[in-house]
Amino acid sequence: MSQNGAGVDLETSLGYLLKEASSALRAAMEEVLRPLGMSVTHYACLELLAQRPGLSNSELARGAFVTRQSMNVLLQALERDGYVTRPAKAPVGKVLPTRLTPRGRRSLDTATVAVRSVEDRMLAGMTGAERSGAFRILRSMIRSLGEGGESV
Repeated sequence: MSQNGAGVDLETSLGYLLKEASSALRAAMEEVLRPLGMSVTHYACLELLAQRPGLSNSELARGAFVTRQSMNVLLQALERDGYVTRPAKAPVGKVLPTRLTPRGRRSLDTATVAVRSVEDRMLAGMTGAERSGAFRILRSMIRSLGEGGESV
């Protein structure tokens, strides 16, 4: 608790614990991705494109939890380095659909093995039932917050 008795007790705050877990996961992912010349955002971008080819800059930014400007800088670097391709002109409107190149796919495949090892390590102490329960609970929390209303 804070010194004056007001505020959130960090020892019992689920939100704080989730943020701590998120930070630990990101740090562990950065550690295994760094030797591959990648960041978590770089990996997330490639993974999103593998699962949803043709996403726009804005869609990639939302999916990777970064700003459009940050994603645009990353996409320019990925395109320059041969990991993704985008048309010179938008086929429709202003959107430049992005796709993985074979080099991007190979890089993603290597990174996926590294990221999967981090997730396996994170879940190692849990039974199958505990893992299923954790997924169910986290999805429920996301849904509840996504509804936008306040419940009392």
